[in-house]
Amino acid sequence: MGFTGQAAAGAGSGRSSAMRMKGKSGRGGAKGRGKAAGSAIEGAGGQRQLNVRLKNARSRTASSQRWLERQLNDPYVAASKREGYRSRAAFKLIEIDDKYRFLKPGQRIVDLGAAPGGWSQIAAERVGSIGGKGQVVAIDYLEMEPLAGVEHAMIDFTDPEAEPWIRGKLRDGAADAVLSDMAAPTVGHSRTDHLRIMGLAEAAAHFAGDVLAPGGTFLCKVFQGGTERDLLDFLKQRFQTVRHVKPPASRADSAELYVLATGFKGRG
Repeated sequence: MGFTGQAAAGAGSGRSSAMRMKGKSGRGGAKGRGKAAGSAIEGAGGQRQLNVRLKNARSRTASSQRWLERQLNDPYVAASKREGYRSRAAFKLIEIDDKYRFLKPGQRIVDLGAAPGGWSQIAAERVGSIGGKGQVVAIDYLEMEPLAGVEHAMIDFTDPEAEPWIRGKLRDGAADAVLSDMAAPTVGHSRTDHLRIMGLAEAAAHFAGDVLAPGGTFLCKVFQGGTERDLLDFLKQRFQTVRHVKPPASRADSAELYVLATGFKGRG
């Protein structure tokens, strides 16, 4: 499955939550690693498109009816359940990392907007944080069930307590990759929603600039909308390579993209 790859792009703001610490041990490792993850992608992408239609129910709105039908007909949703992943988003990270190979054993990973935990699962598998030297530190203002190999807290990324907590957990206070699948709660006004998403992306990029070790990677969700220039300029000054990627698991009709910045130059 090919990618859309373009040179260069960026995510809104969230609600504050009280921090709730979670330990490393927990339920819910996905089945298999590395090769097994790859076979799951092939299973998702190679499946015949499902065609499940629901009877209209008086208790459901038209939009919820469409959402349910899309979920039932989505091969990535089926594959995520089969492979034991927390969400279909796990396949987005699998596909991006399979192409660009930035997650490596022993690395320290920060996952922003982690709930329900799909990206954290993949990161934990690939850096070896379950019984190995890798480390995954995750936060979200939404509650997340414990995951083996992941240290996480229920805290809003925009909360002043978030960055000190993350730094305090990271080995030597630095990360090798910062991942952000954050998206701000929408208000239904496309321009406002886009600006809020870009505000989150820019905040995540500045955080990455503060916490990454030289050579580090930043991966962040963005949406097409024409206001990414400041973010891209910031990233191009600090990373060797900046590109847009749209993995096959990202729905074709979605404006969602990811910006992948590799080769952090350091804070010099």
